[in-house]
Amino acid sequence: MERLLILGGTAWLGREVARQAVAAGVAVTCLARGQSGPVAEGAVLVTSDRDRPDAYDEVRGRSWDSVIEVSWQPDHVRSALEALADDAQQWTYVSSVSAYSDLATPGRREGSALVEPMTSGVATLLEYAQAKSGCEALTDAVRRDHSLLARVGLIGGPGDPTDRFGYWVSRFAQAARDSVLVPDAPDLVVQVVDVRDVASFLLACAGRDVRGPVNVVGESVPFVDLVAESARIAGFGGTVVPVSAEWLSEHQVQPWRGPRSLPLWLPLPDHAGLGRMSDARALSLGLRRRPLGETLADVLSDERARGLERVRNAGLTRAEEVGLLAEVRSP
Repeated sequence: MERLLILGGTAWLGREVARQAVAAGVAVTCLARGQSGPVAEGAVLVTSDRDRPDAYDEVRGRSWDSVIEVSWQPDHVRSALEALADDAQQWTYVSSVSAYSDLATPGRREGSALVEPMTSGVATLLEYAQAKSGCEALTDAVRRDHSLLARVGLIGGPGDPTDRFGYWVSRFAQAARDSVLVPDAPDLVVQVVDVRDVASFLLACAGRDVRGPVNVVGESVPFVDLVAESARIAGFGGTVVPVSAEWLSEHQVQPWRGPRSLPLWLPLPDHAGLGRMSDARALSLGLRRRPLGETLADVLSDERARGLERVRNAGLTRAEEVGLLAEVRSP
Protein backbone atom coordinates (compact mmCIF):
# COMPACT_ATOMS: atom_id res chain seq x y z
CA MET A 1 0.00 0.00 0.00
CA GLU A 2 1.38 3.38 -1.03
CA ARG A 3 -1.48 5.88 -0.66
CA LEU A 4 -3.95 5.87 2.22
CA LEU A 5 -6.85 8.24 2.84
CA ILE A 6 -8.31 8.32 6.35
CA LEU A 7 -11.70 9.97 6.68
CA GLY A 8 -10.96 11.30 10.12
CA GLY A 9 -7.50 10.67 11.49
CA THR A 10 -7.24 13.38 14.13
CA ALA A 11 -8.88 11.44 16.98
CA TRP A 12 -7.58 8.45 18.89
CA LEU A 13 -7.86 5.39 16.65
CA GLY A 14 -7.58 7.28 13.38
CA ARG A 15 -4.42 9.05 14.53
CA GLU A 16 -2.87 5.74 15.57
CA VAL A 17 -3.67 4.24 12.16
CA ALA A 18 -2.05 7.24 10.51
CA ARG A 19 1.00 7.05 12.79
CA GLN A 20 1.65 3.41 12.01
CA ALA A 21 1.04 3.86 8.31
CA VAL A 22 3.49 6.78 8.10
CA ALA A 23 6.06 4.71 9.99
CA ALA A 24 5.62 1.98 7.36
CA GLY A 25 6.36 4.43 4.54
CA VAL A 26 2.76 4.98 3.39
CA ALA A 27 1.71 8.40 2.11
CA VAL A 28 -1.18 9.27 4.45
CA THR A 29 -3.83 11.93 3.96
CA CYS A 30 -6.39 12.67 6.67
CA LEU A 31 -9.62 14.47 5.80
CA ALA A 32 -11.12 16.02 8.92
CA ARG A 33 -12.22 19.24 10.56
CA GLY A 34 -9.04 19.10 12.61
CA GLN A 35 -10.84 19.85 15.87
CA SER A 36 -10.00 16.59 17.67
CA GLY A 37 -6.27 17.23 17.62
CA PRO A 38 -3.32 17.19 15.22
CA VAL A 39 -2.67 14.51 12.66
CA ALA A 40 0.21 12.12 13.15
CA GLU A 41 3.61 13.53 12.27
CA GLY A 42 4.24 12.99 8.58
CA ALA A 43 0.58 12.76 7.58
CA VAL A 44 -1.16 15.45 5.52
CA LEU A 45 -4.30 17.09 6.88
CA VAL A 46 -7.00 18.22 4.48
CA THR A 47 -9.28 20.40 6.57
CA SER A 48 -12.88 19.82 5.59
CA ASP A 49 -16.41 20.04 6.96
CA ARG A 50 -18.22 16.90 5.85
CA ASP A 51 -21.57 18.63 6.11
CA ARG A 52 -20.63 20.79 3.12
CA PRO A 53 -21.25 19.67 -0.50
CA ASP A 54 -17.62 20.43 -1.44
CA ALA A 55 -16.22 18.41 1.46
CA TYR A 56 -14.31 15.93 -0.70
CA ASP A 57 -13.19 18.18 -3.56
CA GLU A 58 -9.51 18.17 -2.50
CA VAL A 59 -9.28 14.38 -2.39
CA ARG A 60 -11.74 13.43 -5.15
CA GLY A 61 -10.40 12.06 -8.43
CA ARG A 62 -7.13 10.80 -6.94
CA SER A 63 -6.10 7.16 -6.82
CA TRP A 64 -6.18 5.69 -3.29
CA ASP A 65 -4.95 2.22 -2.45
CA SER A 66 -7.24 2.28 0.56
CA VAL A 67 -9.78 4.50 2.28
CA ILE A 68 -10.46 4.02 6.00
CA GLU A 69 -13.73 5.52 7.25
CA VAL A 70 -14.30 6.00 10.98
CA SER A 71 -17.47 8.13 11.08
CA TRP A 72 -20.71 6.86 12.64
CA GLN A 73 -22.88 9.50 10.98
CA PRO A 74 -24.86 7.94 8.09
CA ASP A 75 -24.97 11.14 6.02
CA HIS A 76 -21.19 11.48 6.17
CA VAL A 77 -20.63 7.84 5.23
CA ARG A 78 -23.06 8.10 2.32
CA SER A 79 -21.55 11.30 0.94
CA ALA A 80 -18.03 9.87 1.16
CA LEU A 81 -19.04 6.75 -0.72
CA GLU A 82 -20.76 8.81 -3.41
CA ALA A 83 -17.69 11.00 -3.85
CA LEU A 84 -14.83 8.53 -3.45
CA ALA A 85 -15.96 4.93 -3.95
CA ASP A 86 -14.60 4.79 -7.51
CA ASP A 87 -11.24 6.26 -6.49
CA ALA A 88 -10.30 3.58 -3.94
CA GLN A 89 -9.02 0.07 -4.53
CA GLN A 90 -10.01 -1.01 -1.01
CA TRP A 91 -12.42 0.45 1.54
CA THR A 92 -12.51 -0.14 5.30
CA TYR A 93 -15.43 0.88 7.47
CA VAL A 94 -14.71 0.91 11.20
CA SER A 95 -17.92 -0.35 12.78
CA SER A 96 -18.70 -1.66 16.27
CA VAL A 97 -19.81 -4.86 17.96
CA SER A 98 -22.55 -2.67 19.45
CA ALA A 99 -24.32 -3.07 16.11
CA TYR A 100 -25.32 -6.66 16.96
CA SER A 101 -28.98 -6.97 17.88
CA ASP A 102 -28.32 -9.60 20.55
CA LEU A 103 -25.74 -8.60 23.15
CA ALA A 104 -26.95 -11.11 25.73
CA THR A 105 -25.89 -14.30 23.96
CA PRO A 106 -22.17 -15.18 23.94
CA GLY A 107 -20.39 -16.09 20.72
CA ARG A 108 -21.78 -13.54 18.27
CA ARG A 109 -20.20 -14.27 14.90
CA GLU A 110 -20.00 -12.08 11.85
CA GLY A 111 -23.18 -13.57 10.36
CA SER A 112 -25.28 -12.68 13.41
CA ALA A 113 -28.13 -10.20 13.01
CA LEU A 114 -27.58 -6.48 13.47
CA VAL A 115 -29.92 -3.89 14.92
CA GLU A 116 -32.29 -2.04 12.59
CA PRO A 117 -30.05 0.21 10.48
CA MET A 118 -30.22 4.00 10.51
CA THR A 119 -29.12 5.06 7.03
CA SER A 120 -29.80 8.80 7.01
CA GLY A 121 -29.87 11.80 9.27
CA VAL A 122 -27.75 12.87 12.22
CA ALA A 123 -27.46 10.18 14.88
CA THR A 124 -27.36 10.85 18.60
CA LEU A 125 -25.26 8.81 21.01
CA LEU A 126 -28.38 6.84 21.94
CA GLU A 127 -28.64 5.85 18.26
CA TYR A 128 -25.00 4.80 18.00
CA ALA A 129 -25.69 1.11 17.38
CA GLN A 130 -28.36 1.79 14.75
CA ALA A 131 -26.08 4.32 13.06
CA LYS A 132 -23.15 1.89 12.91
CA SER A 133 -25.45 -0.76 11.47
CA GLY A 134 -26.72 1.73 8.91
CA CYS A 135 -23.22 2.83 7.93
CA GLU A 136 -22.32 -0.82 7.36
CA ALA A 137 -25.36 -1.22 5.11
CA LEU A 138 -24.42 1.87 3.11
CA THR A 139 -20.84 0.67 2.68
CA ASP A 140 -21.87 -2.85 1.74
CA ALA A 141 -24.34 -1.58 -0.87
CA VAL A 142 -21.66 0.39 -2.70
CA ARG A 143 -18.41 -1.49 -2.00
CA ARG A 144 -19.46 -5.09 -1.35
CA ASP A 145 -16.68 -6.60 -3.45
CA HIS A 146 -13.88 -4.55 -1.92
CA SER A 147 -14.76 -3.50 1.62
CA LEU A 148 -13.85 -4.58 5.13
CA LEU A 149 -16.42 -4.04 7.88
CA ALA A 150 -14.34 -4.01 11.06
CA ARG A 151 -16.64 -4.47 14.06
CA VAL A 152 -14.38 -3.24 16.82
CA GLY A 153 -14.97 -4.06 20.47
CA LEU A 154 -13.96 -2.06 23.53
CA ILE A 155 -10.65 -0.34 22.84
CA GLY A 156 -8.01 0.35 25.48
CA GLY A 157 -4.53 1.76 25.41
CA PRO A 158 -2.64 5.01 25.91
CA GLY A 159 -4.47 8.21 25.04
CA ASP A 160 -8.01 6.91 25.52
CA PRO A 161 -10.27 10.00 25.37
CA THR A 162 -13.19 8.14 27.00
CA ASP A 163 -11.17 7.49 30.19
CA ARG A 164 -12.88 4.12 30.63
CA PHE A 165 -10.16 1.52 30.42
CA GLY A 166 -7.58 3.59 32.28
CA TYR A 167 -9.85 4.20 35.26
CA TRP A 168 -8.97 1.07 37.22
CA VAL A 169 -5.19 1.11 36.96
CA SER A 170 -5.10 4.86 37.63
CA ARG A 171 -7.47 4.60 40.59
CA PHE A 172 -5.41 1.86 42.21
CA ALA A 173 -2.31 3.99 41.71
CA GLN A 174 -4.07 7.03 43.17
CA ALA A 175 -5.47 5.12 46.16
CA ALA A 176 -2.07 3.56 46.92
CA ARG A 177 -2.75 1.94 50.33
CA ASP A 178 -6.31 3.11 50.88
CA SER A 179 -9.51 1.37 49.76
CA VAL A 180 -11.00 1.11 46.27
CA LEU A 181 -14.66 0.46 45.51
CA VAL A 182 -15.36 -2.23 42.90
CA PRO A 183 -18.56 -3.86 41.66
CA ASP A 184 -19.19 -7.39 42.89
CA ALA A 185 -19.43 -8.99 39.43
CA PRO A 186 -17.88 -12.48 39.53
CA ASP A 187 -19.52 -13.56 36.27
CA LEU A 188 -18.72 -10.46 34.20
CA VAL A 189 -16.31 -10.98 31.29
CA VAL A 190 -14.76 -8.16 29.25
CA GLN A 191 -12.92 -7.97 25.94
CA VAL A 192 -10.49 -5.09 25.59
CA VAL A 193 -8.29 -4.71 22.53
CA ASP A 194 -5.31 -2.35 22.47
CA VAL A 195 -5.73 0.61 20.10
CA ARG A 196 -2.30 -0.09 18.65
CA ASP A 197 -3.27 -3.67 17.82
CA VAL A 198 -6.51 -2.51 16.16
CA ALA A 199 -4.58 -0.06 14.00
CA SER A 200 -2.03 -2.69 12.96
CA PHE A 201 -4.80 -5.11 12.02
CA LEU A 202 -6.73 -2.56 9.97
CA LEU A 203 -3.64 -1.63 8.00
CA ALA A 204 -2.68 -5.26 7.41
CA CYS A 205 -6.18 -6.06 6.13
CA ALA A 206 -6.23 -2.98 3.92
CA GLY A 207 -2.95 -3.97 2.36
CA ARG A 208 -4.27 -7.46 1.56
CA ASP A 209 -7.73 -6.33 0.41
CA VAL A 210 -9.49 -8.41 3.08
CA ARG A 211 -13.25 -8.26 2.67
CA GLY A 212 -16.43 -8.71 4.67
CA PRO A 213 -17.26 -8.27 8.36
CA VAL A 214 -14.85 -9.19 11.14
CA ASN A 215 -15.01 -8.82 14.93
CA VAL A 216 -11.88 -6.98 16.04
CA VAL A 217 -11.98 -7.75 19.75
CA GLY A 218 -9.76 -8.53 22.69
CA GLU A 219 -9.35 -11.80 24.53
CA SER A 220 -12.22 -12.60 26.89
CA VAL A 221 -11.02 -11.89 30.42
CA PRO A 222 -12.99 -12.08 33.68
CA PHE A 223 -13.58 -8.58 35.01
CA VAL A 224 -12.21 -9.60 38.40
CA ASP A 225 -8.94 -10.60 36.71
CA LEU A 226 -8.69 -7.26 34.91
CA VAL A 227 -9.22 -5.48 38.23
CA ALA A 228 -6.64 -7.67 39.96
CA GLU A 229 -4.08 -7.12 37.19
CA SER A 230 -4.72 -3.37 37.33
CA ALA A 231 -4.04 -3.42 41.07
CA ARG A 232 -0.84 -5.40 40.56
CA ILE A 233 0.48 -3.12 37.84
CA ALA A 234 -0.29 -0.07 39.99
CA GLY A 235 1.47 -1.54 43.02
CA PHE A 236 -1.72 -1.25 45.03
CA GLY A 237 -1.37 -2.11 48.71
CA GLY A 238 -4.82 -1.24 50.01
CA THR A 239 -8.16 -2.99 50.27
CA VAL A 240 -10.63 -3.80 47.50
CA VAL A 241 -14.22 -3.26 48.64
CA PRO A 242 -16.78 -5.12 46.47
CA VAL A 243 -20.41 -3.94 46.47
CA SER A 244 -23.48 -5.34 44.76
CA ALA A 245 -25.11 -4.02 41.62
CA GLU A 246 -28.21 -3.25 43.66
CA TRP A 247 -26.24 -1.14 46.14
CA LEU A 248 -24.54 0.76 43.33
CA SER A 249 -27.86 1.44 41.63
CA GLU A 250 -29.38 2.68 44.90
CA HIS A 251 -26.46 5.09 45.24
CA GLN A 252 -26.72 6.41 41.66
CA VAL A 253 -23.49 4.84 40.43
CA GLN A 254 -23.75 4.25 36.70
CA PRO A 255 -22.37 1.29 34.74
CA TRP A 256 -19.95 1.28 31.80
CA ARG A 257 -19.00 4.94 31.18
CA GLY A 258 -19.54 8.59 31.95
CA PRO A 259 -19.42 10.62 35.17
CA ARG A 260 -20.16 8.88 38.47
CA SER A 261 -19.71 5.47 36.93
CA LEU A 262 -17.66 2.34 37.44
CA PRO A 263 -16.22 1.87 33.95
CA LEU A 264 -16.43 -1.47 32.12
CA TRP A 265 -18.97 -2.80 34.63
CA LEU A 266 -22.21 -3.90 32.95
CA PRO A 267 -25.28 -5.46 34.55
CA LEU A 268 -25.87 -9.07 33.53
CA PRO A 269 -27.45 -10.96 31.87
CA ASP A 270 -28.54 -8.37 29.26
CA HIS A 271 -24.93 -7.75 28.18
CA ALA A 272 -23.41 -11.17 28.83
CA GLY A 273 -22.39 -11.54 25.20
CA LEU A 274 -20.55 -8.24 24.94
CA GLY A 275 -17.42 -9.71 26.50
CA ARG A 276 -17.65 -13.00 24.62
CA MET A 277 -17.74 -12.03 20.95
CA SER A 278 -16.23 -14.55 18.55
CA ASP A 279 -12.67 -13.61 17.58
CA ALA A 280 -12.11 -16.61 15.32
CA ARG A 281 -12.11 -14.77 11.99
CA ALA A 282 -9.90 -11.94 13.23
CA LEU A 283 -7.34 -14.41 14.57
CA SER A 284 -7.40 -16.35 11.31
CA LEU A 285 -6.67 -13.08 9.49
CA GLY A 286 -3.67 -12.37 11.69
CA LEU A 287 -4.91 -10.21 14.57
CA ARG A 288 -2.14 -10.05 17.16
CA ARG A 289 -2.99 -8.88 20.67
CA ARG A 290 -0.39 -7.83 23.21
CA PRO A 291 -0.74 -9.09 26.80
CA LEU A 292 -3.20 -7.25 29.03
CA GLY A 293 -0.45 -6.43 31.51
CA GLU A 294 1.58 -4.68 28.82
CA THR A 295 -1.37 -2.51 27.83
CA LEU A 296 -2.11 -1.69 31.48
CA ALA A 297 1.51 -0.72 32.17
CA ASP A 298 1.57 1.61 29.16
CA VAL A 299 -1.79 3.05 30.16
CA LEU A 300 -0.59 3.73 33.69
CA SER A 301 2.40 5.65 32.32
CA ASP A 302 0.02 7.66 30.15
CA GLU A 303 -2.35 8.24 33.06
CA ARG A 304 0.47 9.52 35.25
CA ALA A 305 1.58 11.88 32.49
CA ARG A 306 -1.97 13.20 32.08
CA GLY A 307 -2.49 13.47 35.85
CA LEU A 308 -4.07 10.89 38.15
CA GLU A 309 -6.20 13.56 39.82
CA ARG A 310 -7.44 15.24 36.64
CA VAL A 311 -11.15 15.54 35.85
CA ARG A 312 -12.04 12.35 33.98
CA ASN A 313 -14.69 11.61 31.38
CA ALA A 314 -15.57 8.35 33.11
CA GLY A 315 -15.54 7.02 36.63
CA LEU A 316 -16.03 8.19 40.17
CA THR A 317 -14.01 11.10 41.46
CA ARG A 318 -11.86 10.11 44.40
CA ALA A 319 -14.04 12.28 46.64
CA GLU A 320 -17.19 10.51 45.43
CA GLU A 321 -15.56 7.15 46.02
CA VAL A 322 -14.44 8.04 49.54
CA GLY A 323 -17.99 9.14 50.35
CA LEU A 324 -19.43 5.88 49.05
CA LEU A 325 -16.85 3.84 50.96
CA ALA A 326 -17.93 5.60 54.14
CA GLU A 327 -21.53 4.60 53.47
CA VAL A 328 -20.55 0.99 52.85
CA ARG A 329 -18.80 0.87 56.21
CA SER A 330 -21.50 2.65 58.18
CA PRO A 331 -23.75 0.35 60.27
